Amino acid sequence: MEFKVILRYAPMSASKARPVADLVRGLPATAALETLEFVPRRAAPMLKKLIRSAIANAGQVGGVEASQLRVKDAVADSGPLKQGRLRWRPGPRGRACPIRKRSCHLTVILETAEVPARKRTRRGAAAKKEA
Repeated sequence: MEFKVILRYAPMSASKARPVADLVRGLPATAALETLEFVPRRAAPMLKKLIRSAIANAGQVGGVEASQLRVKDAVADSGPLKQGRLRWRPGPRGRACPIRKRSCHLTVILETAEVPARKRTRRGAAAKKEA
């Protein structure tokens, strides 16, 4: 089962949030929270809050514990410019330089980690026949 949470219009560029999302992708949910605790990047507390929210959703909707969840996907997509436009500031030699206040959309998808079934070995079956 999958649990998806989205933070839209986060006030940072997607290029700064992507390395933090790459850190937690594929980790168990509890390990991802521990990892984000010590990451000194602006996106870390936001992703941590998203993972906590997804864990809470999984507990309420699906009755799944945090130890059974893993981060299937963590994505940082670019969002619109703040105020929806470019602003300008003076540049060298009388030129104008743009100010781009970027935003991004953070998405985290948690899934239940399935416990792999035990494989039956042929050696075990042959040992039973001989005994």
